Amino acid sequence: MTDATTEVKVTAASDIEVDRDALDASINEFTGANGEYYVKAFHKIHDTTNAIPSTFNLWAAVLGPFWAASRAIWGMFWSFLILEVIAWVQIGRGAWGNPGAEIGERAERQLARAEQLRQRAADATEQADMERFTKLAENIQKAADSSLEQAAAAQAEASSIMLTGLALLLVFKLVQGFYANQIYERQYSRWRVDPENTESGRKNQNTVLGAILTAAIGPLIVYKFTVASSLPLLDAFPETSVSEMILGEGGGTLFSSIANWLEARIDRAAAAGGDVFDGIVNGVRTVLDALTVALNGSPWPVVMLVIVVTAWRAAGPRVAIFTAASLAYIALLGYWAVAMETVALVGAAVILCVVFGIPLGIWFGKSRRAYNIAEPVLDLMQTLPAFVYLIPIIAFFGTGNPPGILATIIFGMPPVIRLTALGMRGVPGSIKEAAVAFGASRWQLLKDVEIPLALPSIMTGVNQTILMCLSMVVIISLIGGGGLGKEILEALQYAAKGPGLLGGFAILFVAMVLDRIIQGAFRREDEKI
Repeated sequence: MTDATTEVKVTAASDIEVDRDALDASINEFTGANGEYYVKAFHKIHDTTNAIPSTFNLWAAVLGPFWAASRAIWGMFWSFLILEVIAWVQIGRGAWGNPGAEIGERAERQLARAEQLRQRAADATEQADMERFTKLAENIQKAADSSLEQAAAAQAEASSIMLTGLALLLVFKLVQGFYANQIYERQYSRWRVDPENTESGRKNQNTVLGAILTAAIGPLIVYKFTVASSLPLLDAFPETSVSEMILGEGGGTLFSSIANWLEARIDRAAAAGGDVFDGIVNGVRTVLDALTVALNGSPWPVVMLVIVVTAWRAAGPRVAIFTAASLAYIALLGYWAVAMETVALVGAAVILCVVFGIPLGIWFGKSRRAYNIAEPVLDLMQTLPAFVYLIPIIAFFGTGNPPGILATIIFGMPPVIRLTALGMRGVPGSIKEAAVAFGASRWQLLKDVEIPLALPSIMTGVNQTILMCLSMVVIISLIGGGGLGKEILEALQYAAKGPGLLGGFAILFVAMVLDRIIQGAFRREDEKI
């Protein structure tokens, strides 16, 4: 028996042959104008292993952001445009600005105040008033003298500020010169991989666009930060003037006109659909009342025992122990009734989200066109701040727990819809084709194949909906919602730090118990599978 050995030959990177002519042609095609220079520069970059740049691009150093714009290196353009504008601001402050202007204006105000106090001292009829005003005038005079000294010192630093700006500008120019070719070579590498989506060559339209952006940004910022009496137009948008141009003199502002129009339309819609809105509120109240009776109407030991046993069966003994400890904390601190009210609010919202959200998610998962239409609405429901859509909720449905649940539904329904649709789209087509081949009807296909396979995604959406609904507890207390959110709102109103923290921990424990039970149930289902 002899041992066979295999010789492995390693080829160094320097030994790999490269078709230089093809590479040079590729670089010329990418760079366009001045291609021979970039061929040499890119070869130097490819041949060196040092971290220090091996080339210097004089035009990139001189032209700065203009060069980057002409070569469509927009990241470099914006970065160095901002840096160079900062340097020019420092140069302007030192060359024609007045660094001590702000302090000088403060000194003038102090001098004027001191003079007023001296005049009041001269006009006073009682000795005590004369001494008090005189003393105040002396103190303010000292402060004014100190401010004048600081203004003079700041003005004396104008030359150093200008030199600092010049030094920064020189450093930025050198950095652009040394690193321009390396950045451009990386763009060339991206172009070779994806030529359709990577710009190449030097284009006049890019140069013009860079010049326009620079002219629109640079001078205005430099003027704003270097000239003491800047234009009012640069400080605040002329809302009143624009409104007068559109609405005419005396027509008010655009804000007031649009706000009044919206308010009138909302009031009209609320009056016209009063019966419909009342019916929706009554339906929500029915679900809420049923849960409230079950949680707050039943004896508390029974409710606690049922919750702990549910945690045990769904997620195991550790979660059951944590659940019992959390419920003990809630009960011992007197939060039991309001905590159960919170669970009822969240439960009613989640039930309605699931009843309407899962069918919608199934529909959107099967119909791409329907999902494309609904996606902007779902984005609006999730991204619009809750405080904004509380306003139409109050206008149409009033205040209290049912309107609070409706607001919670708006915020909490999108996750279950999105994840249900995602789960339905994730069902393999081959499995559906096999089920149809074995004679499954559309209802059987949905019930026995698609929903079971999409169930993990659907249940994840339900879990996310529960937690998002719970996060709305404090917010709906602003429109009369009860539960633990009301406790937190009262603590905020009276700056009660202790009660606020204790109530916050109660909400935290409710959320953690719900999350642990649901996640534990998911894990057990996965283990069975």
